[in-house]
Amino acid sequence: MWDFYPDIEDARAWYASAGLAHDFEHALRVLNLAMKIAENEAADLEIVYVAALLHDSRGATPGGEDGARMGHHLASAQFAGEILAQAGWKKERIEAVQHCIRAHRYRHDGEQSQSLEAQCVFDADKLDVLGAVGVARTIAYATHAGQPFYARPSEQFLNTGERLPDEPHSAYHEYLFKLRHVKDRLYTSTGKQIAAQRETILHKFFNQLQAECEGEAW
Repeated sequence: MWDFYPDIEDARAWYASAGLAHDFEHALRVLNLAMKIAENEAADLEIVYVAALLHDSRGATPGGEDGARMGHHLASAQFAGEILAQAGWKKERIEAVQHCIRAHRYRHDGEQSQSLEAQCVFDADKLDVLGAVGVARTIAYATHAGQPFYARPSEQFLNTGERLPDEPHSAYHEYLFKLRHVKDRLYTSTGKQIAAQRETILHKFFNQLQAECEGEAW
């Protein structure tokens, strides 16, 4: 499909221990979206390809945001630097890939997506939490973490985004807290166009979920 290093099938082993929401299939979806965006935005395809393929290659294990995934962007960037150096890549191109990976998290740790390539990877990763796939991933992630797919959010959560001490973080909570705001964080015009269609599906599902769970729909 794309004649870049590393080979897609060789990368499969990097995701062997990843959770369902951040597994190799997620990496492939992000890769395909990132390359589509990069082609439309005239970004460096090789940098985008490698960064997208490696973006969750380390630390994408189950455990939630309080677990290993908190630093997965840093661990993945370091791993990318190691394998690209072994492959003889130039320092500046390795650093370009590492920047894409470090800046791809929704909850930034100080590094914003400065390059066009990083913006393509960021948008592609975020698009995978929208639409039908986004719904499936969010419910799968909540279930794996022992959280319900729906719980009525408290007034405190609705007003501040902070849960009460005994309040679960359901898939619906994640929709309110993060997913419905994702489109506003995207960088590229291509990413925003894709998001517009996926966002409609996302809103319809979670609005219906809320209505059915609250007995407002039959």
